[in-house]
Amino acid sequence: MSTRTTGTKLVTAAVGEGDLKRYLRGFGGLLAFLLVWWVGAVTTQPSYLVPGPLESVRAFVTLFTTSTAIAVPLVGSELVLPTGLAHLAETLFHYVPGLLLGAGCGIGLGLTMGWNGALDDWLRPLVRVLRPIPPLAWVVFAIVWFGIHHTGAAFIVFVGAFWINFYGAYGGVEGVSTELTDAASTLGVERDLSMLKLVALPSAAPQVLTGFRTSIGRCWMIVVGAELFGAPGVGYEIINASNNLAMATSVAYMFLISLAFLCMDVGFRLVERRVLAWR
Repeated sequence: MSTRTTGTKLVTAAVGEGDLKRYLRGFGGLLAFLLVWWVGAVTTQPSYLVPGPLESVRAFVTLFTTSTAIAVPLVGSELVLPTGLAHLAETLFHYVPGLLLGAGCGIGLGLTMGWNGALDDWLRPLVRVLRPIPPLAWVVFAIVWFGIHHTGAAFIVFVGAFWINFYGAYGGVEGVSTELTDAASTLGVERDLSMLKLVALPSAAPQVLTGFRTSIGRCWMIVVGAELFGAPGVGYEIINASNNLAMATSVAYMFLISLAFLCMDVGFRLVERRVLAWR
C-alpha cells in the first residue's frame, strides 16, 4: 500500500470520527434541552402554562390528522388540507411574495447605490432615516393601506426583506477590490454596466446570497409578528391557541415554523453551493 493511500485513509477516518463526535454532541445537547423542558413542565403549576414534550408532540400530530379549508388568493377557490399545512400555506401566501419582492428591490437598489457614487450621495441620508424603523412599526400603515389580510402582511415582510438584502448587496459591491476593476479595465471592460455585470456582481455574489439567506429566517420572525394582528396563518393560530389556553397547540405551530425554515434553509444552501461553485 502506498504512502498516499495510507494518508488518505487516515484523513478520511479522522474526518469521519470528527463528524461522529459533532453529531453525538448535538444529540446530547438536544437531550439536555428536552430534559430541562420536561422538568420545567412537570414542576410548573398550573400544568397548562408549560406543556411538556410529549403533549406538544401529540398536538403536532393532531395538526396533520384533521383537515381545514382555506381560501386561495386571486383564484377564489377553496383548498382542503391537513390543518397544519393549511395554516402554513396561508402564511406562505404572504411570506413568499413579500420575501421575493423585498429581496429583489433591496438587492437591486443596494447594487446600484453601492456602484453609483452620485446616487449613493443622494439616497444615503434617506436610507439612514428609514433603516432604523422596525418592520413591525409599519403594521399600522399596512392595516390602513391594505387591510388585515395577505397584502398587508406581505407588505410587512417586504420591508424586512428589503433592508436585509439591501445591505447585503450594498456591502458586497462596496467591497469589490480595485485590483479586479483595474484588471477588467486592462482587458477592455470599460462601460459601467459591463463592469457591474462582469466584475462587481460576481464578486459581491457571496454577500448577496448571504443576505438573502439571512432574510429567509428573519422574515419568518417578521411574518409571525405581522399575523399576530389578525392576518391568517401560523402566527395567528399561535396567538389564537394561547388565548384558548391550548399552549401545546401553540408549541406545535412553533415546531411547524421551525421545520418550514429548516427545509427552506437547506434548500437554499444547496442552491448557494451550486451558484458559488467557482469559489
